[in-house]
Amino acid sequence: MIYIIILLIMTLLGSIAGYFLKKLSESNKLIDMAKSKYLYLGASLYLIAAVLNIYILRFLDYSVVLPMTSLTYIWTMLISYKFLNEKITYRKIFGSIIILCGTIAIGLS
Repeated sequence: MIYIIILLIMTLLGSIAGYFLKKLSESNKLIDMAKSKYLYLGASLYLIAAVLNIYILRFLDYSVVLPMTSLTYIWTMLISYKFLNEKITYRKIFGSIIILCGTIAIGLS
């Protein structure tokens, strides 16, 4: 069970990292991007998520871990809605339900 929790944290960190890189994309100049805290936050969180991924792979099958990383898409949708004011459409909800069903099916096997 602890590995599933770590996997959930890993996927959440990946989504938060993507959010910071999205914020970074608002910069127009390369030098501003290099100085931006968003670059370092996003890159650091991606690195932490990658290390957690490697750690989890020691204990769980690759055929379980990789499909479960699709939870990142659900976290991303929620973060985009909350912090970027993006809309959640019926299509996104339907897709998220399919992802959750697949994740649960794989996680239980």
